[in-house]
Amino acid sequence: MSKKNVTIITGFLGAGKTTLLNNILEQGGDEKIAVVINEYGEVGIDGQLVVETADTIVELNNGCICCTVRGDLVAAIGELVSSGRPIDRLIVETSGLADPAPVIQSFVLDDVLKSHVRLDAIVTVVDARHFRGQVAKDEAREQVAFADVLLINKTDLEDAASLDATEREIRRLNPLAAIHRIRDGAASRAAVLDIGAFDLKNLLAIEPDLLGDHAHEHADDIACVALTIAEPLSPDLFNRWFARFQQARGRDLLRMKGVLSFEGENRRYVFHGVHMTADGRPGRPWGAGEIRVSQIVFIGRHLDAAEIGDGVAACRSLPAQAA
Repeated sequence: MSKKNVTIITGFLGAGKTTLLNNILEQGGDEKIAVVINEYGEVGIDGQLVVETADTIVELNNGCICCTVRGDLVAAIGELVSSGRPIDRLIVETSGLADPAPVIQSFVLDDVLKSHVRLDAIVTVVDARHFRGQVAKDEAREQVAFADVLLINKTDLEDAASLDATEREIRRLNPLAAIHRIRDGAASRAAVLDIGAFDLKNLLAIEPDLLGDHAHEHADDIACVALTIAEPLSPDLFNRWFARFQQARGRDLLRMKGVLSFEGENRRYVFHGVHMTADGRPGRPWGAGEIRVSQIVFIGRHLDAAEIGDGVAACRSLPAQAA
């Protein structure tokens, strides 16, 4: 039985990993692709945003696959490849806070995985606007250093001088990887799939301790607040609350994302944000019989869960009280 290629997509919070994944899937044709998505919070948003062309989606939530749910990653992929399901390739999207080293270890040290899959490439997505402010973080540096392919995303948001400065910083951390500048996660499949770029010997030259123990710890001040709201939200109330909240706490907000149920709307509203930048737009229609709830995740420093929960709850569109 031929081994299946595995592509790992990594990158810091809000870089555009899921957008890249969707672009790859939409170019997939008849290929059978299994996707494993890891999210830091207990509420999975990214799995809801993956296009329906993925044949199998496995979500590993409430922890990072580099530490707390690493065993789940090995078990999930082991089950996928040994189940007899028709799978042509696997794509793993890591949490934005993941250290790539333990994830790589899983594929080069685990006997079950080694017998069924081949690690093809580590693809790291870089946020053109925010990377130079993120590079002080260990995770952001490691995600770049271990990459075989680096995609500088959101290039439409920065000028040429800024993009050149970002690329120089990236080259300082990783002089060997291929670099592509893209916007809206639009990379070609030829740039990221079946490229045979993963080379353990090269990585060991960069990180001799790659195959040793990696006890990855997340900063104590980073927290995740995940909310599920059953009642529809008022778009006016939510937009006003969110604008105030982002203005007050934007520097501490590493990542925001959600799928919202707005009053009077038959389509899901999808929003993303990083620090002071946020974007929202209508998504697909709610399905027949689909439970309409709003699910929102905030990842950041010194977040007050009660403050956020009360703020979003106040945006509910509740029936008027009878006089």
